[in-house]
Amino acid sequence: MSYPKAMEDLIADFMKYPGIGRKTAERYAIFTIDKIAQEDLDGFASDISKIKQDVFPCPVCGQLTDINPCQVCSDPKRDKSVIMIVESPKDAFSFERGGTYNGLYHVLHGVISPMDGTGPEDINLSSLWPRVQEKKIKEIIIATSATQEGEATAMYIQRALKNLDILTTRIGYGVPVGGNLDYADDQTLTKAVENRKAY
Repeated sequence: MSYPKAMEDLIADFMKYPGIGRKTAERYAIFTIDKIAQEDLDGFASDISKIKQDVFPCPVCGQLTDINPCQVCSDPKRDKSVIMIVESPKDAFSFERGGTYNGLYHVLHGVISPMDGTGPEDINLSSLWPRVQEKKIKEIIIATSATQEGEATAMYIQRALKNLDILTTRIGYGVPVGGNLDYADDQTLTKAVENRKAY
């Protein structure tokens, strides 16, 4: 017996999320039908339909925000001489929860990965270069993951900045090698920033 078409469509929608396979998507679909009230579903559908209108990448740093520029870029108390480069918006939110970093961010929205056909032009690097040249930036902290792709991205950025009079540092390896920042706890991320070293 096959699922009704509407259920198959919902299962296919859930499978678009990272880490969600067919069996998990089926459980989510059945839970949605069996356990969630219609008014809650209506609110959920409304939240999803308007999310890309209400939340957008900051035109300065690339972080997800609902104001222009984002809270960090517009905060006069932030140290505007330091930019931390991260792979994803989630990484920046994680560092913010740590509470010790007080500089700016630059969100790449990905990493260089030739295996996946992702080059430097496919991530948010083009808006970084004007920020580095126009502002009085003293330090760039590269906080990409300790994966092969994260390291390749870090090396590319380091090479691009080597002729500028800017200190380029890499976060310390409180984050495990081969690990992803998505899975690191706030304290580990804080230690990684504190133990950064010059490239």
